[in-house]
Formats: sequence, C-alpha cells, structure tokens
Amino acid sequence: MAFNLLQYGIHVKEIYRNSSVPKLYEIGLSLEKGTAMNNTGALLVYSGEKTGRSPKDKHIVRSPQSEKNVDWGSVNIAVNEHTFMVNRERAIDYLNTRERIFVVDAYAGWDEQYRIKVRVICTKAYHALFMQNMLIMPTRDQLEKFGEPDYVIFNSGTFPANRHTSGMTSKTSIDLNLEKQEIVILGTNYAGEMKKGIFSVMNYLMPLQNVLPMHCSANVGENNDVTVLFGLSGTGKTTLSADPKRKLIGDDEHCWTDKGIFNIEGGCYAKAINLSAENEPDIFKAIRYGAVLENVVYDEQTRIVDYTNISITENTRACYPINFIDNTQIPCVAGLPQNIIFLTLDAFGVLPPISRLTPEQASYHFISGYTAKVAGTEMGIVDPEATFSACFGAAFMIWHPNKYATLLAKKLKECNAQAWMINTGWTGGSYGVGSRIKLRYTRAMIDAIHNHAFDNAVMVVDPEFGVEIPTACPGVPSEILMPRNTWANKDKYDTTKQKLVKLFQENFKQFEQGVDPAITQAGPKLGM
Repeated sequence: MAFNLLQYGIHVKEIYRNSSVPKLYEIGLSLEKGTAMNNTGALLVYSGEKTGRSPKDKHIVRSPQSEKNVDWGSVNIAVNEHTFMVNRERAIDYLNTRERIFVVDAYAGWDEQYRIKVRVICTKAYHALFMQNMLIMPTRDQLEKFGEPDYVIFNSGTFPANRHTSGMTSKTSIDLNLEKQEIVILGTNYAGEMKKGIFSVMNYLMPLQNVLPMHCSANVGENNDVTVLFGLSGTGKTTLSADPKRKLIGDDEHCWTDKGIFNIEGGCYAKAINLSAENEPDIFKAIRYGAVLENVVYDEQTRIVDYTNISITENTRACYPINFIDNTQIPCVAGLPQNIIFLTLDAFGVLPPISRLTPEQASYHFISGYTAKVAGTEMGIVDPEATFSACFGAAFMIWHPNKYATLLAKKLKECNAQAWMINTGWTGGSYGVGSRIKLRYTRAMIDAIHNHAFDNAVMVVDPEFGVEIPTACPGVPSEILMPRNTWANKDKYDTTKQKLVKLFQENFKQFEQGVDPAITQAGPKLGM
C-alpha cells in the first residue's frame, strides 16, 4: 500500500519519504532556487529572510492538562487552541498546494527507553535532508514497523502566518501543541526551528521521567570517562567537544538518565563562521557530500566557501550526520559523567580561564547561564553585553529553570561529578583592549581536567566569585590563569569585575524565591 498522509487532510500524491541523499540532491539542485553544491560536495542552501530562530514568534498552546507545568512568560508565550488550529489549517492548506512534499520518519534520542518517534512533513528537499541528518534514521525494518509518530512537525515555512490571527506577533509563527503532539511552522524557512522544536519537546517530556535534558555537548575518553560541556552559542561547545583524543557523543543536545548520557540527535549543526581546517579540522572535514551549508557565501566559479564572509548572516551553519566526525561514539550513548564544564565567553575579560566549582556554585551558574557578547563596534571601542540564559538554553526550556537545576544538583551528587567553569573569552582587558584566550590554551586546560592534573593542585579562591583557580596548568602560561594579573590597569579590572558581579546578582533575583538559599549564597559577592 502506497504511503499517504490522508489522516492529516493532506492529499498530495508525490511524497518522498526518507529519501536517499542523491534523490534529495537531485530535487534540490534542479527545482529549488538558489540551491547549489560546493567544491567538497556539500549542499549550499539559503533560508531566505529568516537566518536564525524567531524566539518571539514561538508559542505553546495553553491547555488544562499541561499549563501548570509550563513556565509561562516571554520565552514560553501562550496561545489558545483556536489560534493553533487556524495556523495548522493554514499550514496544511499550503502543503496541499504543492506538487511534491517530503516526509522524514525518524527518532529523537539514542536510548531506546526514552526515544520518541518524529514525523517531519515539509516542502523543501533541503529541509528533508537537514532533518535526516539531525534525527536518528531508522533501519529499513524499523521504518516498516514505524507506525504512528509521537510528534509531527508541519513545516509550511514558505507560507506566512496571518498577522491578524489572534496572538500572532508577525508573519512568522512556530506553535507547539503538547496535547496534540504537533508543531506547526509558518513564515520561516530557517531549518533550526525544526531541530529546536524537537529539543523543546524533549525538554518537556524528559523531566517527567526523572531525566535531565541538557543544551550541551559531550564526549568520552578511553577510560569511559564522560565529560559534558554546557554553553550558549559561540562559546565553543561544538569546537571543544570535537577532541581528537576523545570520542564525540554529540555537540548540542543530550539527556542525563540514571544510567548515563545519550544524545538526542543523529547529527551536528555547527556554526560555520570563521571555520578553518587548522582550528577545527574535524568539522571542516565533515563538510562533504551529504552535509548542508546554510547561508554561506561562496565563489561562483570555484564553489569554494568564504567562511569569513558574514554579508548574509553571522549565523552561517553546517549540518552533517554525526558519523561524518571520525572519532564518534556510535551509538551515541555513554555512562555517567565525571566532569561538567560550563563554557562562557566573557567579553568583559574578568573571569578566570579555568576554575573549579562546588555543587552549589555549579547550580548557581547553571541557573544563571552566563556568557557575554559584543554589542557592536564604533571607532574600535565597544562595551560588552552580558547575556544570561537559564540552564544555558532558556529559549528551549518549558519548565521553570529550577526544575532543571534541581535535577542537575541531584545527578551531580549521585555520581560525584566535578563541575568546572572555563572562560573562552577575553584576557588582559575587555573586548577592544584585551585579546581572546587562545584555543590551544583552552584545549590544554580541558586536557588537564581529563588527566586529573588539578586533583592535588594549589588553588587560589577568587574573592568575589568564590571559585577555586589553579595556579598552574600544563601547556598554559601561569600568568594568564589569574585574570587581574593580565590587565595593565588593575583599577579598571576591579571596576569591571564589580560591574559583572552586580549583573549576576541582578539577574539572579528572579530565581531566588524558587531555589535553595545555599545556591543563592554560592553566587558572586561584591568585594571591598
């Protein structure tokens, strides 16, 4: 019997389900405007007007069954069932106007006990290839027995939402209905909305089973020692997890069960800005036939990509199956973690390059989810802008941050894992004055953690942040370990540090009532 989508009211006859990579290339290159192939065989695509996620246009249907579990507000914006059904019908009507559509039936989650079955219905070959890379593809036998999915994504992103529909904020709308177990996408072709939609679903479902979903990368050493690296976009989560001395478990989304860690995804979605074979050889080599390059600029004659060109967007991306990274743990499952690393890109230049945290400090910094970005440039002088994203992924968290923080604290205690904070940002001054901490130094610090170099090391306690800073690290100049020593103007360092402490304290006020007082007390304090 031919595969169809009549149960959704979709009557299109030409349906490509779990198509081969060559077939998706053929359709994309011949029928989808702007699609091309680069010199290494990757598919070059453009997402149109939207080159990143649209967090202000993401909605969750408010329903009596789940509303008490959702942390409603500026991240989880409520929408009613009627509005969802209007958008759903609009999406299906658009799908029915297409000559052909694509279906991806696959899994989210490598651990079979917790995985969910996902169905993606979309109109672009590149979206299908993207999700076939990012989900875990079933075998032929598994596909025959796939049955009905747990969640369905209706991606009609080329077609806009109606701005006059109740609850709409723009022509873009990404709607999650936890009861119907459906996601509807309108008004954006940015492929990351599908990936993060499924991550949001897992962030809702997993805590119900005492499992911690995490916006993190993870890898495992020869002795089965697992490390989890948390961090917001741009902090080095993907780069640092691709370690030639360790097997990659995954670069972005994981779950922590009572047995260990599993990757939610079947692929990687790496930032491509300034990508080079020298600095990120594993990722650079993964961009080949079967990979998708999104919104990059390339030479029309040679098809060589200019990864430094951000004229379309700074958010250039590469999507590829995880087995394109040579040193990968397949299946992407491993034991309980020994080290938890919080990555932060501190553009203020005051946090130490590496520090050791107590469990209470770990909970504090997990809830805070700090990094800093450069707001913009004017005559070479800028002020860094602090960014706090609870649990290092507030945009995807459905429950209150304390739900995830409580799970983290419990699991840290149960497996006696050590937490660390690593600053991949600036030293010797803030952005515009100091310099970025060298990648080779950061890699050396992570190697030192894995080699137990700090087990009996001399540590100095930071007077404001209270964290322990090692005085020496193999392969790293000792003078950069103490950030104040790297600043020519010590008074400026002290002033800048006081400013950052105040930003931490101000941000954390919103969480104080819901967390253990010991966690609040573990935060930074103003010095003399």
